[in-house]
Amino acid sequence: MPEVLVIAGEASGDLHGAGLVNALGALRPEWRFAGLGGVCMRDARVTLLEDAEHLAVMGFVEVLRQVPQHYLLLRQLERRMAGGEVKLVVVIDYPGFNMRVAAAAQRHGVPVLYYITPQVWAWGAGRLPRLKRLITRAACILPFEAPLLREHGIDATFVGHPLLDRALNLPARDEARASLGVAADTPLLVLFPGSRTQEIRRHLEVFAETGRRLQARVPSLEVRVAVAPTIRLDASSVPFPLVHGASFALLRAADAALCKSGTTTLEAAVAGCPHIVAYRTSGWTYAIARRLVTIPRIGLVNVVAGAEVAPEFVQERAVPDLMVPALEPLLDRSSPQRARMVTALGEVREQLGSPGAAQRTAEIASAMVV
Repeated sequence: MPEVLVIAGEASGDLHGAGLVNALGALRPEWRFAGLGGVCMRDARVTLLEDAEHLAVMGFVEVLRQVPQHYLLLRQLERRMAGGEVKLVVVIDYPGFNMRVAAAAQRHGVPVLYYITPQVWAWGAGRLPRLKRLITRAACILPFEAPLLREHGIDATFVGHPLLDRALNLPARDEARASLGVAADTPLLVLFPGSRTQEIRRHLEVFAETGRRLQARVPSLEVRVAVAPTIRLDASSVPFPLVHGASFALLRAADAALCKSGTTTLEAAVAGCPHIVAYRTSGWTYAIARRLVTIPRIGLVNVVAGAEVAPEFVQERAVPDLMVPALEPLLDRSSPQRARMVTALGEVREQLGSPGAAQRTAEIASAMVV
């Protein structure tokens, strides 16, 4: 029975990997799936060799601590490839590890599909020749990625953003609020501090303080904290109610959101939720990133727009004194700032393609195995 290895190293990759496996399983029911992922991929009947929760770190310095574990996992995956039953390797995002997986697959003659490709447009353009050498096909989820990769000889296809698949049945605002126990006329702020333990450590306190200060300015304001499936958070450590694994419902219900930089900013665009973007990392990682990153903005919603749709607050600027004034007008449903952002978010959503990314990627994957 042919085996497909699917490698996802963090929460978003786990989610998108599960969608792909479900679509590919429908096309190729005789295939079996194994790899690295989380609860979503496990529910999609992937045999997990390691839980993504143990791998999810971000930052140049932080990743160094994962090298021994990555080495052992890579040895395990390569032994599996050497057995001859692995007919395809699908790597999802997580480039530091997945480029090594792709190299191992090449050594054993196994084709590689890269789904959600490395952000070479932001930093590391020097990786493009290696990417060309190691992967067979690329399925890109941002509109400008496939042309860039094709310019460098990589067989790349824009498949649309998988978030649009999840957004097919978005709840109405009143429905989402009812599920959270929030009245229709009550202003609501949602905090998205991150999906990794290190992000929670750096963001949660400052995000919560921002919420407290906004409540002082808007006494009727309610605040909720989004908790990613990969995070365990003690409710006693947060002054606001926690909501687990319901990002789209939260964004549909919210008047505004404070989002850690990442996929959540695109979720907010798809949901039409005004927001600001914040991110903190270690001093060393930030110093290295400033030298390597070649784009002026870090929020994906701003990258896609090519302009600052959502204000960004990075490192020493990610403080309540600056974020509170940026969020307050977004909580006012009649403010011109909010109206402008809602319009711009709709334009970003249009650029993300159409639903069906998992199905289109599954068709690419199916065609790669003879």
